[in-house]
Amino acid sequence: MKLITVRILFFFAVLQLFSCKQKEIDLLSFKTSVLQNESLSVDQKVEKLLDQMTLEEKIGQMNQYSGFWDFTGPAPKDGKAATKMENLKKGWVGSMLNVSGVKDVKAVQKIAIEESRLGIPLIIGFDVIHGYKTISPIPLAEAASWDLEAIKISAQVAAQEASAAGINWTFAPMVDISRDARWGRVMEGAGEDPYLGSKIAKARVSGFQGSDLSDPSTIAACAKHFAAYGFVEAGRDYNTADVGAATLNSIIMPPFKAAKDAGVKTFMNSFNDLNGIPATGDTYLQRTVLKENWNFDGFIVSDWGSISEMVTHGYARDDNHAAELAINAGSDMDMESHLYVTELASLVKQGKVDEAYIHDAASRIIKVKFELGLFDDPYKYCDEAREASVIGSEKNQSSVLDLAKKSIVLLKNQNNVLPLAKKGQKIAVIGALASDKTSPLGNWRLAADINSAVSLLEGLQAYSGNTITYAKGADVVIGKTGFVSELTINTTDTSGFKEAIMLAKKSDVVIMALGEHAMQSGEGRSRAYLGLPGVQQELLEAIFAVNKNIVLVLSNGRPLTIPWAAQNIPTILEGWHLGTQSGNALAQVLYGDYNPSGKLPMSFPRSVGQLPLYYNYKNTGRPSPVNPGQVFWTHYIDQKNTPQYPFGFGLSYTTFSYSKPMVFHTYSQDKQVTVSVKVTNTGKREGKETVQLYLRDLFASVIRPIRELKGFEQVVLEPGQTKEITFTLTDQELGFFNNQGIWLVEKGDFEVYVGGDSQTKNKTNFKL
Repeated sequence: MKLITVRILFFFAVLQLFSCKQKEIDLLSFKTSVLQNESLSVDQKVEKLLDQMTLEEKIGQMNQYSGFWDFTGPAPKDGKAATKMENLKKGWVGSMLNVSGVKDVKAVQKIAIEESRLGIPLIIGFDVIHGYKTISPIPLAEAASWDLEAIKISAQVAAQEASAAGINWTFAPMVDISRDARWGRVMEGAGEDPYLGSKIAKARVSGFQGSDLSDPSTIAACAKHFAAYGFVEAGRDYNTADVGAATLNSIIMPPFKAAKDAGVKTFMNSFNDLNGIPATGDTYLQRTVLKENWNFDGFIVSDWGSISEMVTHGYARDDNHAAELAINAGSDMDMESHLYVTELASLVKQGKVDEAYIHDAASRIIKVKFELGLFDDPYKYCDEAREASVIGSEKNQSSVLDLAKKSIVLLKNQNNVLPLAKKGQKIAVIGALASDKTSPLGNWRLAADINSAVSLLEGLQAYSGNTITYAKGADVVIGKTGFVSELTINTTDTSGFKEAIMLAKKSDVVIMALGEHAMQSGEGRSRAYLGLPGVQQELLEAIFAVNKNIVLVLSNGRPLTIPWAAQNIPTILEGWHLGTQSGNALAQVLYGDYNPSGKLPMSFPRSVGQLPLYYNYKNTGRPSPVNPGQVFWTHYIDQKNTPQYPFGFGLSYTTFSYSKPMVFHTYSQDKQVTVSVKVTNTGKREGKETVQLYLRDLFASVIRPIRELKGFEQVVLEPGQTKEITFTLTDQELGFFNNQGIWLVEKGDFEVYVGGDSQTKNKTNFKL
């Protein structure tokens, strides 16, 4: 009897072994006949692969983990890391983030390929926001260049370096429009205008993804945060957003649509709720608008933990319910909530989630992996020789220097203090930010090396004709300044003032480097007060008292309120956080080797009380007083309505004049309007001007703003040179969304303004 039992057990063991071997053969045959079959389309390959997958394996593709251990070291034995490792080996992980460097990426990819049943490769994501190791200006600064080609090249540099480090997916570009400088994440976007923001969204997506996503020097892009994150109340990060249909359709959505039309492969939903619905669980945003109306065929990833946060919002009763709401609303991949992989299978079996939603989400994710070429070669991004040669190359440094110079905005240059003479001057450089080699990198530069930026002081010292002397004056922040740490602002220590004042007294020119530390803007860095932080305003006034010949160089990630400086300081240069080559860029502008050409992508308020502030406001029924002294009109009784510096504003070392715009072709003839203007360099230097066209629809079925940017073109002119610039306005520029999201082009009267900023008075009229 025992012998028979042993024989039966042996028979079943052999049968099981044969079955396993047969499965291995079947999978090998499948990979050869299907995945490597060039006659099959990507969609066909995706479907055939999905046919081989269990429900749990499909859900696994929807699960994203952050890097949880040193993948070249010993495996974790217990805790969350061990669970993640177990799921990785099961094939229950579709993507990982915060793993970088060829050695670690190759190690984690090897586990997914060689130890999971189907060997499906991972997508490796990383926050490559404005560079990997070689850092470009922060995105808001890049937007100040208005140079779409340079912005595209910046994204290409970031993609080249990130892909060389094993990364194939970036969580950028952030295309949120924001009108509130209190919100710290304005530094990640393109400012307040949907037209400029849309153009920049397209440029950055094109830069990251190139023309062929399977090229190993490109990476998949991610348009974020969908939607209305830039409209959080009071500018406070993660807060609620409550906006009407007109704002949603006309201001918030256009850059996202532009990113989709540019072929962006992924979207990220946002932390905020929109009109009472958390974006992660918003069916209208994700399924109706994005996947149905816009026919988006990529996938949507949640923001970090945002699925589980729907419980805290008060929208989901528990984690299980949150997973149900998120997948039913259209959120395809779970970033670090750990809920899809634990909850979805049971929700499908209970009938609370249609398995078709799982199939759709997994297919979208796997399709991007095919398009990246990961099924052809999962280690294509793991070339150590390329990693060593590409990252930090001279060509990349040259590219980010070019954009840094183009991003600088000259706000004031009374008495032409700039450009500085290159010899014979005693120049005092004052401010802790002048010698800082990390803060110029800005926030969201996770892979950059500390102290890798060229400081302002170093950039100035490269010019040897003047005597350059430095005094710190005062620290901006004290203590830790890491990515996740709270900052302590120096509000009391003025012990360095005396040295700085003595230096200023004996100097011909004082360069004051003041502003925000990089970690005072970015995620979680909302500010209620936007003046110079800490004791810096006090330092500025103390130096001004002994030497009025000051050049104020601002370093910041958002518009600041600087009314005293705007009134008293003769020269102000907006220097942002300009990246690796910051000091060289600033020095070249200060000395006149580069003529500044930047234009503001966000309005600078006079005070925080004006926020939200934006140029494209509506006129209202009472835009101005009927009689002098009348109080009943839309205004403050203690502050002007106008910004300190308007959207589109920026000076040059030369000057430009504009002819009156002329309208040549009317809409009735060829369904377009042609506007022409002549621009002349009236100064003594070559200069670049960004010619801006604004349109106003004087009456419409939905009230239109006082003016809207509808075109811009950059032109370089020699002294005395004139060029004619022509703009063509089509339905895309002449129309608008109504409150039902329908695009309309209505007959009526229009004003068209052409000039150097959003407050130009140079206009003409036409009738549609």
